[in-house]
Amino acid sequence: MRGGGPGTRETDALRPETLVQTIHAVCLSGGSAYGLAAADGVARWLEARGLGVPVSPPGGDADPAWIVPVVPAAVIFDLGRGGDFTRRPTAEFGELAARRAKGGRVDVGSVGAGIGAVAGGLQGGVGTASTSIALDDVTLTIGSLAVVNAAGSVVDLETGLPFEPGSRRGPGRLRAPTAGERRALVTASEALRPPPLNTTIGVIATSAALTKAESCKLADIAHDGIARAVRPSHTQFDGDTVFSLATGQHELTDVVSGFRRSGGREAALHQVLTAAATCFALACTDALLAATLVGGPPAYRDLCPSVLR
Repeated sequence: MRGGGPGTRETDALRPETLVQTIHAVCLSGGSAYGLAAADGVARWLEARGLGVPVSPPGGDADPAWIVPVVPAAVIFDLGRGGDFTRRPTAEFGELAARRAKGGRVDVGSVGAGIGAVAGGLQGGVGTASTSIALDDVTLTIGSLAVVNAAGSVVDLETGLPFEPGSRRGPGRLRAPTAGERRALVTASEALRPPPLNTTIGVIATSAALTKAESCKLADIAHDGIARAVRPSHTQFDGDTVFSLATGQHELTDVVSGFRRSGGREAALHQVLTAAATCFALACTDALLAATLVGGPPAYRDLCPSVLR
């Protein structure tokens, strides 16, 4: 976590020195502190399927029904942006999201936790990005998902382009906006003063097998991606939080040829961390490019349609 206003759950359990080694879900939500209730629904769904940390009844033998799912969560501040302060996610939202979770591509833009997101006077949203690293006969995957709701901006008002000019659609695919489009961006940015309460949250994941401390470092360096894509970032008005996941599919061993002489496992880990910062930055940009107007501030794609042609 970085920034002055985080809204989180279970983050202390993720510190390297604590007992928990495995989590069972991550919940990202709107609704500020109220939205943390969505994680209750995720935990309820997991418990019904026997997914959690086994615990024992006091003074009794182990009971397979006694489990506690570990569901870290983070929220953005979007209260009242739909016109009603009382509209916020509940446990039922979280249970529905868990039930609908699936592998493969996810919806992006103004969906889910990103519906009420705002970034620098523009509609924010959900963005994704992924990359791969070839280490001889092993190919590692890195993926990221960001919910961009920043006090800062994702757009350089001098050029009219995102600070990190690329996305999962590929680098170099964006055209320069017209002078009129740049003026529209400036107007939209100036309309959002003073900065509201915000936050950029997300997940960075890799197929590599990492220790808990290395996974914490992975989350830490993903914040560099936020700093590259959102300016300013980690302010007193933001509660930027990134969770990291390591699936353990690929071991980073010292016997990886080609890396043995240049640092072995640490050199391979360095490659993962370097790619993670870029990957998360691109997910933040993707959130801006995929966002659509939902009744609040204008969307970047509407103000600068020529950029995405």
